[in-house]
Amino acid sequence: MDKPVEKPHEAIAAILADDLTAVNALIRERMASRHAPRIPEVTAHLVEAGGKRIRPMLTLAAARLCGYDGPYHVHLAATVEFIHTATLLHDDVVDESSQRRGKPTANLLWDNKSSVLVGDYLFARAFQLMVEPGNLRVLEILSNAAATIAEGEVLQLTAAQDLATTEDIYLQVIRGKTAALFSAATEAGAEIARADAAQVKALFDYGDALGIAFQMADDLLDWQGDADVTGKNIGDDFRERKLTLPLIRAIAAADDEERAFWRRTIEKGKQTEGDLTTARDLLDRHGALTSTRDTALDWAAQAKASLADLPDHRLTGLLSDLADYVVARLR
Repeated sequence: MDKPVEKPHEAIAAILADDLTAVNALIRERMASRHAPRIPEVTAHLVEAGGKRIRPMLTLAAARLCGYDGPYHVHLAATVEFIHTATLLHDDVVDESSQRRGKPTANLLWDNKSSVLVGDYLFARAFQLMVEPGNLRVLEILSNAAATIAEGEVLQLTAAQDLATTEDIYLQVIRGKTAALFSAATEAGAEIARADAAQVKALFDYGDALGIAFQMADDLLDWQGDADVTGKNIGDDFRERKLTLPLIRAIAAADDEERAFWRRTIEKGKQTEGDLTTARDLLDRHGALTSTRDTALDWAAQAKASLADLPDHRLTGLLSDLADYVVARLR
């Protein structure tokens, strides 16, 4: 008996199975290199690491529910995955990460130079792919997203370790580093299908809100997730001195003694044994984890509301379920 499909991304993948097979084949074809065998080695380590392919799936789903029947949604989905993979390679170097999806990072297995240069190669491949449909608006959407992602990463660098970082700056960071690719994925899918302006905007809004909810959930799970499930060590963001929403809210409510603790551990980076436990206690004291959860749920609800005027299609319902799914792990 076939295993029942319960998770929305699995149900979407089942509907789009042929499209996803074509995307995977195109990715394998375009990540090849005749002259530099390390490129497919490093790329395959991430691409074949068991990710859910959420972003390319969003492009395929948006195109299909808007009635697209051509071949180029596959190119755009592969473009989105290449951009995503390139940013992961670069992020792991910047963050000096040693683990992703429960496996050693490429920079650990090879070196930082290989990760950066292979990431650059994948960006170049992404631009080659996004040109092929011959749609200037799609090219504008995806190239803008690539620039916005880089901008978000640089903003995060300048905002990190600065206790003056506000929630508005945090939102700008995660809109750049995460939500920009979600919204570009859905918007490009609608655009290649030549959907009307209202549907294109609805799918952009959905991707934007979904990406924000997704990143907020990820930031929250850094404090209370299961490392075996998330593939991340609990407290990595604290150790890396990243000011995510729970920290920003706890710092905003801190008294003088607490602020001195945050100044030592985040601004100065002088962390000692037991500091992670103290930090978690302060987040609990000020309700920062609970309020972040509520905010993530609000963004998921906004994503669902954006779908109201889209075509009555099974994929529309599953995209709504996906918004619930990305925050369900917080309940």
